[in-house]
Amino acid sequence: MPEKKLENLRHSLAHLLAAAVLDLWPDTKITLGPTIENGFFYDMDFAEPVTEEDLPKIEKKMQEILKRWDKFELVKVSEKQARELFRDNPYKQEIIDDYKGGQLTIVKSGDFTDLCRGGHVNSAKEIKPDAFKLTHIAGAYWRGNEKNKMLTRIYGVAFETKKELDGYLNMIEEAKRRDHRKLGKQLDLFTFSDLVGSGLPLYTPKGTFIRMALNEYIESLQSKAGYTQVWTPQIAKAELFKTSGHYAKYKDGMFRVVSNFSEEEFFLKPMNCPQHTQIYASQMRSYRDLPLRYSDFAMLYRDEKPGELNGLARVRSFSQDDCHIFCRENQVDEEIDVALSMIKEVMATFGFKYRYRLSTRDPGHPEKYIGDPKTWDKVEKWAEKIMKRNKIEYFDGPGEAAFYAPKMDLMATDALGREWQLSTVQIDFFMPERFDLNYIDEEGQKKRPVMLHRAIIGSPERFIMVLLEHYSGALPLWLSPVQVAVTPISDKQAKYAADFYRKLKDENIRAELFDQNETIGKKIREAEMKKIPYVAIIGEKEVKSKAVAIRKRGEGDIGQMKIEKFIGQIKKETENKK
Repeated sequence: MPEKKLENLRHSLAHLLAAAVLDLWPDTKITLGPTIENGFFYDMDFAEPVTEEDLPKIEKKMQEILKRWDKFELVKVSEKQARELFRDNPYKQEIIDDYKGGQLTIVKSGDFTDLCRGGHVNSAKEIKPDAFKLTHIAGAYWRGNEKNKMLTRIYGVAFETKKELDGYLNMIEEAKRRDHRKLGKQLDLFTFSDLVGSGLPLYTPKGTFIRMALNEYIESLQSKAGYTQVWTPQIAKAELFKTSGHYAKYKDGMFRVVSNFSEEEFFLKPMNCPQHTQIYASQMRSYRDLPLRYSDFAMLYRDEKPGELNGLARVRSFSQDDCHIFCRENQVDEEIDVALSMIKEVMATFGFKYRYRLSTRDPGHPEKYIGDPKTWDKVEKWAEKIMKRNKIEYFDGPGEAAFYAPKMDLMATDALGREWQLSTVQIDFFMPERFDLNYIDEEGQKKRPVMLHRAIIGSPERFIMVLLEHYSGALPLWLSPVQVAVTPISDKQAKYAADFYRKLKDENIRAELFDQNETIGKKIREAEMKKIPYVAIIGEKEVKSKAVAIRKRGEGDIGQMKIEKFIGQIKKETENKK
């Protein structure tokens, strides 16, 4: 089914949901019901409590009403007529206020009427009664304003066929099983504390290892390509962000810092780029100095709304594998090709399939962006040419650009078929202009550098979330905090097991000794729950033959192996990052 037709189907179902609720609870005040990805929701003000236990009843009523519905008829009415139709609904009255006179549009189907501009199926018969499902209930402030009343939001999902719906619901169940918050606790990787604050993750030694290993991997690629690390403060004066444009465009997402001794306004930095401009500006640059490539793993902070925080997926404290390249205009293509090549290598390491989104301006809201529209036109076309030249599959993303530049955003597909935006590459002409950055060209004249913004995995916090759910917690050997579980069958093998454990540690192989007084079966189950890639089982036979019996994650028992051979295999697999 075409995307627009599917959207119309879901929008029609939002009306059907509202009709069913009014049939069951006539005193309910319905408000707004838009479509969302994979479905729809409707916000309502109930006169009595409604819970998720009521969803099957509402769903059944929707199926009953659907049999009576036919066409979705759009009718033009005057403001006076609209106010009369919804005289008992203050929310609809407020929506009518927004029209400031003139005609409004209502939709009618059966005996149900709602304010609506359109976008429905031609006939209710196009809606399959077994191809939609109500999923959950949540609270939502009227019009998203915390000062307004909390309403009840009912969510639903809908598809063209029952088969598509069943496939989606199965994916959702699998996603719950892979939830990174659950896995993070199970694998002892990170935690949150009310005393520290919501959205501020605390990493355990194992979680910290994963963060460091990811950063070290990215840094190894960057250093080979001539990137150099810088380190910048986590706070900066407001003037920095006023110059960059972030103050005007992004202030609501920034944490303000108050000094006990200064009247100056400071903010925790939400991104690195403005501070990197000041490293560039610290001395006069020659064309021979360019390109300059600054990478930065410093922490960043963004003031996210409490209701939008979600494990590591949406946090207030995070870092990025951030890089900013200052170069001449004739160096842009080569620098971006290097960045795209690094990104390709990293995605291959993790086995992600991906495509790119060409994130451009929202033509309907030019006020969101800084800079000359002609320069925007030039850079958007340039980015498109780069994608085509590199034979990159991409799709258009109008409105997804940063306020200072279009973006080439990598969208990775995980094991459940979900897309995540990870890498990004951006060509920025405006930041150098706003900070008056220059270099001296071959003829001794001042020229503006171009500033390229680039991240490969983006935020390690969010990338860990994606990896945990993609691999269902079974991280690759090189990234696993514990690579080998050493499990003696009984106390008789304790010394041999301890000696083997120390040998692994001496060889820089991450191991854990399971020497507790438990059965071997329980030890193996615990190692499997911790998603440890290899279990080395040690019994009397292994002691006599100076070997270990190996159990590999996902494959089971693979037989006995000499110690040196096993260590060599672990090292090789770790080095290859397979």
